[in-house]
Order: sequence, then C-alpha cells, then structure tokens
Amino acid sequence: MVRPGCGAGGEGRHGVTDQRQRPPRRGQGELEAQILSALRAAEGPATAGWVQERLGGDLAYTTVITILTRLLAKGAVTRERVGRSFAWTSASDEAGLAAHRMRRVLDAESDREAVLASFVTSLAPDDERLLRELLGRAKAEGED
Repeated sequence: MVRPGCGAGGEGRHGVTDQRQRPPRRGQGELEAQILSALRAAEGPATAGWVQERLGGDLAYTTVITILTRLLAKGAVTRERVGRSFAWTSASDEAGLAAHRMRRVLDAESDREAVLASFVTSLAPDDERLLRELLGRAKAEGED
C-alpha cells in the first residue's frame, strides 16, 4: 500500500525520486593526512574551524574535532588552549603518521619476527635495497 503523497518506488513528494549523491568515501587515513597537510600549511597554530574551512567546509566541525583528537592521541598533533577553544599544530608529517600505523599493526601481532619476515620478503627489490640502506644508516648513527 502506498501512502498518500509518497508515490511508489521510493519517490518523494510530487513523484520526484530521491537520488541524493553521497560523496565517495575517503580511504583509511586520507582525512588524517588532509588535516595534517592543512595544519602544516598554517602560519602557526590553527583552530578546528580554520582547518574545516581550509578543507573546503564540506566536513562537519565535529568530524574535524574527532580527527584532531585521534591525531593528538597518536602524537601527530599538539594543541594549546586559546580562550575556550584549542589551537592545533602538526607534530608529525604523513610519513610519520604512516609509520605510526605500521608500528600499531606490528604491535598487535604475537609473532613479530614472522610478520617482519613476511613484510621484508614481499618488498619490491628497490624497496628492499632502500630498507637495507636505511638500516645501515641507523646502525652507523648508533655507533657514533
């Protein structure tokens, strides 16, 4: 049974089909990276409202606050009280944030050696060479 004014097939008033387009979902960590990028572009500490504007304003203010709070817990941003609000500053770049996620995944596994071995053997030759080079540099710096 169709109620008066509702039309059939999901139509709203006046028979117009409701076909609202949702924006595509962002990839995991993409919003965090965008917020960090905005903070790094700021000339100093920035408010959540400034970040929201910088990202085009299509995000809810509460979403920006939620992401900033998550980044704070990860050590990727710092904040300072400014009146009744906070001003936020980037403490990490996108590479640092990705490294934090990688460590979190590694820490969640019971057999770290197996996970690391599997990761290293799955690297492309250029990435493996780069990893060896970076480990060699870290070892050399540790000996100084």
